[in-house]
Amino acid sequence: MILSVLQAIFALAVTLGLFALGVYALRRFGPVSLLKYTPPGARRLAVLESLTLDPNLRLVLVRLDQEEKLLLLGEGRLIEVGPGGAEPHFHGGVL
Repeated sequence: MILSVLQAIFALAVTLGLFALGVYALRRFGPVSLLKYTPPGARRLAVLESLTLDPNLRLVLVRLDQEEKLLLLGEGRLIEVGPGGAEPHFHGGVL
């Protein structure tokens, strides 16, 4: 009796282990990851740096096509700060 219970628990552990290994392999090497792949030289957008000011505000420096932008994100707003301290450009609405 005890032997059959141990055998069932062992079989369940092996089955769950194989299932977890299959899920990991599919996420790591599956076709979705191949479709998302972009060569590093072909990327146009990059986040250079991010700084959290408080729980609601974050400064993000991004590069888009060799042009850097400083963005203030938070409280449902996006504020784009121009180069050289130019006037901020407010984008209303919810992010």
